Amino acid sequence: MAGVQAVVFDIGNVLIEWQPERFFDSMIGEERRRAMFAAIDLHGINDEVDRGGNFHATITAAAKANPEWHDEVMMWHDRWIDMAAPAIDHSVRLLRALRAAEVPVFALTNFGIQTFEIAEPVYPFLGEFDRRYISGHMGVIKPDAEIYAQVEADCGVPPDGLLFTDDRIDNINAAASRGWQTHLFEHPQGWADRLVAEGVLSEEAAQ
Repeated sequence: MAGVQAVVFDIGNVLIEWQPERFFDSMIGEERRRAMFAAIDLHGINDEVDRGGNFHATITAAAKANPEWHDEVMMWHDRWIDMAAPAIDHSVRLLRALRAAEVPVFALTNFGIQTFEIAEPVYPFLGEFDRRYISGHMGVIKPDAEIYAQVEADCGVPPDGLLFTDDRIDNINAAASRGWQTHLFEHPQGWADRLVAEGVLSEEAAQ
C-alpha cells in the first residue's frame, strides 16, 4: 500500500456534529419528530441542496408542499446552524496538526452552496483546508463515483495516496472501490490512532 500523500476529511459528523433528529427532538419532541420524518423525506430534500439546489427555495417548497408541517420544515432553513453543531474539537485539532506537519489536507463533503456559506463564519477551520471539494459546487454528492473522480482529476494525488475518513460506510466503500485508503469515522480518537499508525502524525501531535 502506498504511503499517505494527502488526508481527506468529510465534514458532517467528522468535524461538525450533524444530527437533525436530535435538534427536532429538542424542539418538538421525539414523537412529533418521528411523525414528521416519516411523512417527509427531509434528508432526501437536503440531498437536493447538497447537489447544488438553492437552500431557501428548496426548503420553502418542501414547507409549502407539507402545510401540516410548514413551520417545522422551515426550521430546517431558519435554524440550520443549530442542527450543524457543535464542532468536534478533537477532529479540528487533528486537522490543524496535519497542517502544521505540512500534510496536505482536503475536504470532501456533501454540503450545499448556501449552507456552507452559513457555516464558514461560525467554524473558521472550514477555511483551513488545502483544497475543498463541496458537493453543491460540484453538482454531485457522495457516494456517486463522479464526485471521487472529480477529486482525483483535480488534486494531483493518486487514489492510493489519499487517506479518506467519513462517517458513512457507503461513502467509504465508494472511495475504497477506487483504490483510496479509507477510515470509517466513529470517534475522533480512532481517527487519531489511524493517523499515528500511518505515520503522518506523532502520538503527541494527535492528542
